[in-house]
Amino acid sequence: LNVDLTEFQTNLVPYPRIHFPLANYSPIISAEKAYHEQLSVPEITFACFEPSNQMVKCDPRHGKYMACCLLYRGDVVPKDVSASIAAIKTKRTIQFVDWCPTGFKVGINYQPPAVVPGGDLAKVARSVCMLSNTTAIAEAWARLNHKFDVMYAKRAFVHWYVGEGMEEGEFSEAREDLAALEKDYEEVGQDSSAGGEQEF
Repeated sequence: LNVDLTEFQTNLVPYPRIHFPLANYSPIISAEKAYHEQLSVPEITFACFEPSNQMVKCDPRHGKYMACCLLYRGDVVPKDVSASIAAIKTKRTIQFVDWCPTGFKVGINYQPPAVVPGGDLAKVARSVCMLSNTTAIAEAWARLNHKFDVMYAKRAFVHWYVGEGMEEGEFSEAREDLAALEKDYEEVGQDSSAGGEQEF
């Protein structure tokens, strides 16, 4: 169950442009809370799929997963990991694209999770970091596109960039590229559902 980041990249990126992973971490708890309870492998695994444990604001329930890479640390038994993943698959709360039905890659590092001394996160016996590729991240691109449109309509800060040698056309090109990226993610999700409907 040893994995490296190169393997994660291979599993996470189905198409060259669809290469923006969603990072999740669990448990995100304070020292006071950790003092009273130790979370089990199933608990931290399920928590990893909750929006409150994500590093990017989007709702994976509105998208489809292409791949999930789970990297566990600490006191973790492979049997518990397998059972947790099986439970997630049977709950059907997360959807995968049909061309990648299994979609889980797992790694276990038996060293205890490291913490920053004096930091907000508690020292825990086990943790999991999940990198996933989901079409839901298109929500983040849509938000970014909207913010850009609002600022660019007012020409906010444009003069600073033009003063440094950038051309105004580069803004339009960058905006078009982001719109295309958002569309790419949406198409991956739609292709999947369209393909599923055609199966007999």
